[in-house]
Amino acid sequence: MLPLLSWASLALLLVSPAPTSAFYIPFFSVHSYPPSTPIPLLVNKVYSDTSQLQYAYYDLPFVCPRPKSKPLGSSGLFSGQSIPLNLGEVLRGDRIVASDIELRMKEDNECALLCERDIGEEEILRAQELIRKGYVVEWIVDNLPGATSFVTVDKTKKYYAAGFKLGTVEQKAQGEQGGEGDEGKFYLNNHFTIVIRYRNAPGKKGERGEKVVVGFEVYPKSIGRGERRDERGCPVNLSGKSGNGEKFELFKVRRGENRWATVPYTYSVYFREDNSIEWSKRWDLYFVNQEEGAKVHWMAIVNSLIICAVLTGVVLMILARTVRADIKGYRDESLMEKGAGKQKGGLKEKAGLGLLDQVDEAGGIVRDAVDLDDEDDEALEDVAGWKLLHGDVFRTPGNGHLLAPLIGSGMQLLFMAVGLVLLSALGILNPSFRGGFVSFGVGLFVFAGVLSGYFSARIYKTFGGRDWTKNTAVTATLFPGLLFAIIFVLNLFVWAQASSTALPFGTLIAIVFLWLCVQVPLVYAGAWYGFSKVGSWESPTKTSSIPRQIPQQAWYLRGLPATLLGGLIPFAVIFIELLFVFQSVWQDKSGYYYVFGFMAVVSTILILAIAEVTVLAIYIQLCSENYHWWWSSFMVGGGSAVWVFAYCTWYYFAKLHITGFLSSMLFFSYSFMACCVYGLLTGTVGFLTAFAFVRRIYGAIKAD
Repeated sequence: MLPLLSWASLALLLVSPAPTSAFYIPFFSVHSYPPSTPIPLLVNKVYSDTSQLQYAYYDLPFVCPRPKSKPLGSSGLFSGQSIPLNLGEVLRGDRIVASDIELRMKEDNECALLCERDIGEEEILRAQELIRKGYVVEWIVDNLPGATSFVTVDKTKKYYAAGFKLGTVEQKAQGEQGGEGDEGKFYLNNHFTIVIRYRNAPGKKGERGEKVVVGFEVYPKSIGRGERRDERGCPVNLSGKSGNGEKFELFKVRRGENRWATVPYTYSVYFREDNSIEWSKRWDLYFVNQEEGAKVHWMAIVNSLIICAVLTGVVLMILARTVRADIKGYRDESLMEKGAGKQKGGLKEKAGLGLLDQVDEAGGIVRDAVDLDDEDDEALEDVAGWKLLHGDVFRTPGNGHLLAPLIGSGMQLLFMAVGLVLLSALGILNPSFRGGFVSFGVGLFVFAGVLSGYFSARIYKTFGGRDWTKNTAVTATLFPGLLFAIIFVLNLFVWAQASSTALPFGTLIAIVFLWLCVQVPLVYAGAWYGFSKVGSWESPTKTSSIPRQIPQQAWYLRGLPATLLGGLIPFAVIFIELLFVFQSVWQDKSGYYYVFGFMAVVSTILILAIAEVTVLAIYIQLCSENYHWWWSSFMVGGGSAVWVFAYCTWYYFAKLHITGFLSSMLFFSYSFMACCVYGLLTGTVGFLTAFAFVRRIYGAIKAD
């Protein structure tokens, strides 16, 4: 009962805090600004929900060019300077550069000219393409992404959607005539209203009048060529209450036309004090919209718990049956050899009392209210089923030299996944730590190479392997090499599109260095210790020299049907949570997935469900006198990955609006890699659970 309460307390601890609370790790300290102090505005990239390609903002040919270098106050930055990025930021496509937009604490600026950019045919067509695909811009102030504010449906809460639109498309009115390929009018946003929300800094800094930034909003606007402008180049009327209200239209051009336009870019800055937002809670506005799905998350958890409870009951019945058959005694040798016919009596009682035996007042042993004939039937059924395989159940599987490295890589991924979910659920990894999730994931994966080598070597030795160095080389290169090869090939396609999603050559070299110079030695260290110092897992029964013939198996016990049926229940546990993850990753990139407390609970239930489904499937297989359970346990455990990939395919066609061959290829490639990672992880859980189960039940019987 105590362990159950402990798990319940842990689940309550992870879920009970509001999922929007973020814990700020020490090196993200509060940055305060005295009045009139410059505040750097950083520009990052543009991205879209309909495309997997991102682009660095200053690489766009129709925006203001990268500014010349000049100091930005006391920040130590220079305009046009590239900001150093961690590995996670580079992998997610960030390209952060300091802009020349001037922000000074508490100083409003009604209008300032940023630049005037001449654009021609190619630039106009490029702008129209990105606007058509709904690209949004990401700017950053004090580690906060620029956002557009909205209110919830009931108008009780305000929330942010990160980014702002590059432009808009005005569709043709119904019945309006247009030429072939005429999609309507394209308007480029060329004026940016920046709103900085601030409050007093905590402690002594606040007493000195210093302020902290608690909100960063950007409201773009399109202002046409016909609007009157003053000597600074700013529109005379920004409010739109007078003037013609003309927008800056990107006129339609065809390739080969020599047409040019000048785009004036301007911006306004307003500082507004807002004491309703605490600095430590300033990210909450980006998560408020997720709170509406809290009830759905709870329903998903209840659904998962019901499924897991049913499985637990079935597995406990199986375990109770095998343990009971073990402690009540065994048939004599003749019954074991014949495997048929009832022989009442003749039970060889164990010395001492069994767990299910009862003692009467006279000291005699009373069987536990079970008729002896029923006991004989059960014992005979057991002897005719899984117990007959005691001489074959630990026979080395085919292609064991491949299974051992896969299990090793699965343990590596399991350690990484558990670490990421726990750190995120505790709030250490949060959106304020830009790129932290990916960076920590890579670090955990690399240093978990010790576990990979250890488990792979022990399983390899259990299979009778002797050349542990060869097995270690396969373990260290098989799965990481496959992932790197896929990423490298995809990178070639993305490079051709000049997208910031492409990994720079230096980053590829760094990844190869981490792989070959850090991970591989760690894998060898773990393998040496596991193979030479610890050794193999000893089998509780001896393996016979002649393999036993396997009878005809039912259709649901064969490879593909067993994998699909075994994976269906774990998929039912997680598919609701997957909907939220997919929505954040693929459908609404302006939001953030930050309900890792729910994910931690669902992941725990998922692991239990996989373990129980695998035990149930392997028990049924052994009762069918099929001792080829090694690969079966791995495939059944990872079977839900097939359903997850099918779910990705359905989501692509039913929910997403991704356009273009390359974006579609990236979607399915990323989905395939994610499902491989998930399948390897869950397959390892299934294998290790089945291994422990088989060792337990065969270690409990006496076989002559």
